[in-house]
Amino acid sequence: MSLKSGAAVLRALRASGVDAHAFDPAERDLHQLKEEGYASAFIALHGRFGEDGTVQGALELMDIPYTGSGVLASALAMDKWRTKLVWRAAGLPIPDFELLTAESDFAAVAQRLGLPLFVKPANEGSSVGISKVKTLAELRPAYELAAQHDSLVLAEQFIGGGEYTAAMLGGKALPVIRIVPATEFYDYEAKYFRDDTKYLIPCGLSAAQEEEMQKLAQQGFAVVGGQGWGRVDFLVDEAGKPYLLELNTSPGMTDHSLVPMAARHAGISFEQLVVQVLELAHVG
Repeated sequence: MSLKSGAAVLRALRASGVDAHAFDPAERDLHQLKEEGYASAFIALHGRFGEDGTVQGALELMDIPYTGSGVLASALAMDKWRTKLVWRAAGLPIPDFELLTAESDFAAVAQRLGLPLFVKPANEGSSVGISKVKTLAELRPAYELAAQHDSLVLAEQFIGGGEYTAAMLGGKALPVIRIVPATEFYDYEAKYFRDDTKYLIPCGLSAAQEEEMQKLAQQGFAVVGGQGWGRVDFLVDEAGKPYLLELNTSPGMTDHSLVPMAARHAGISFEQLVVQVLELAHVG
């Protein structure tokens, strides 16, 4: 997905008259950016080593402005557990959760959080290694699956009133999108391969509810230290109360991705969006 996002961003920048060039850190050493005199970097990398603060720190050492959040926010947002700790300390609403280990009392966890619940690796994106656990017998296997992807594993309360996302651009939240998967939850397949996942914009919330969610997105983004642009995901309960789920500091940037979708609804073309993100590039 990083390559698809990068290709789409490159086309948009060139179409907007920017002297832009592709640079894949998997194929070239990062220090070549400095040697070749690049003025700034548009980060279109997803997952570990791309949005976890690693590349951001390297660019800061080379004094090259880059797009998106800085080292701290990038590293923190990649870790779902520590993001939740920060949000909870700030008094923001989040689903209840617990860290799991091989020695956990799984029955007690299920009793406290209730069933169904979700089990997920703390440091993976794209719903990799995530399970919806409906019975106690499924809990340990779900933990073992998640533990294959990360040493930190979360059990998370099920919030069943719908999934929403709010894109952030320049400190403001764009129109909210409701995500309606045909699968049981918004898993890897639903995100990238299925054609029957629905994205509703307008999202169906009342104006007051959407405004509340946008305000919460701004707060959640700011508390973590987010900069430039990103995406804040939510769950909503049956009573309509929103809960912060996770923060993505380097979202997908293809024509079909969620941030460009929200931008279009706000009257911002893909080319305009990419240029605005680039204009927010910074060092530190």
